[in-house]
Amino acid sequence: MRVRDWQDIMEDVVDSGVDPDGWRAVGGDRASGIGEDLYIGHPGVGVFQLKTYAKNPFEVQGVGAQVARRIDDELDPLFPGQGEAQGQFGVQQPPEDEDEAEQKVKDLQTVVETHAEAPTSPGALFEDIMDALDSPAYGPMDFEQRDRPDPMDELTDTFEEAEELLDAEFEDVIDEDVRRGFH
Repeated sequence: MRVRDWQDIMEDVVDSGVDPDGWRAVGGDRASGIGEDLYIGHPGVGVFQLKTYAKNPFEVQGVGAQVARRIDDELDPLFPGQGEAQGQFGVQQPPEDEDEAEQKVKDLQTVVETHAEAPTSPGALFEDIMDALDSPAYGPMDFEQRDRPDPMDELTDTFEEAEELLDAEFEDVIDEDVRRGFH
């Protein structure tokens, strides 16, 4: 297992080339210390674990690693299925140029207008928006902002060695960035 910057892990997710709506995620507060834990998985790619914190409103720091090469029968129930999650997540890439940005705006406007005129569900709107934005990864997510969802503890126990290694690396990142006390 190789620990890398969290953005490198997200590049792996973006570049995976698998069905974008097959991703699922579980996240929440870290078990100890500042920051958040996130497990993101896809049956065709495996499971990634990220540890991040917002250094300031414009900058996120963190580390991550691939902790499993596939989602097996033991891991599958720990990730939310469609309709089971508290919410949804999506990974976005910035447009390459102004023409692509304008096309995405037009596509998004068409989706919103279509859903405004016809009976629809929030899930269908979300999926159509992700398709219009050409999201490389999206799906159901179980995330708690001030706690940890129950599956997080089971995932942490399952990947205990990875958890210890990532925690040590993450603490080094925090120690470099976070100043405590007065000078």
